[in-house]
Amino acid sequence: MRTEYVEAVLDLVALIPAGAAVAYGDVAELLGSGGPRQVGSVMSHHGSGVPWWRVLKSSGDAPPGHEREALELYLAEGTPLLGNYTDYRRTGEGRWRVDLAAGRWAPTDAEFDRIDVIAERLDRQLHRLSVPDDEMTV
Repeated sequence: MRTEYVEAVLDLVALIPAGAAVAYGDVAELLGSGGPRQVGSVMSHHGSGVPWWRVLKSSGDAPPGHEREALELYLAEGTPLLGNYTDYRRTGEGRWRVDLAAGRWAPTDAEFDRIDVIAERLDRQLHRLSVPDDEMTV
């Protein structure tokens, strides 16, 4: 995966505020590049330095293998949840998920401006890399 794409995904994820969440596909759509699988791959391999728990499946399920840690982070941040997280927290039993309908990140105008800068930078970098050297102008 291109470094430029990884950096753009991580830069965007770093903007998501506490208590909010987005689906992998939302990140790809905001960047105008890639798709849910590409974003998921970036988060799986490179996402430990950003709030990874705020990016999840469109179902609202936490990243696989990180459910317990993610639940504690969601509760600490006040992220809206659905299901029986109390029993899960106590016994490991029960199903829960993030309520994306209530907790999906709705960027402010200022945040959209920052997202646009990230997306435009990515587009320029990917376009530059896809143009053969003999077609580039200096």
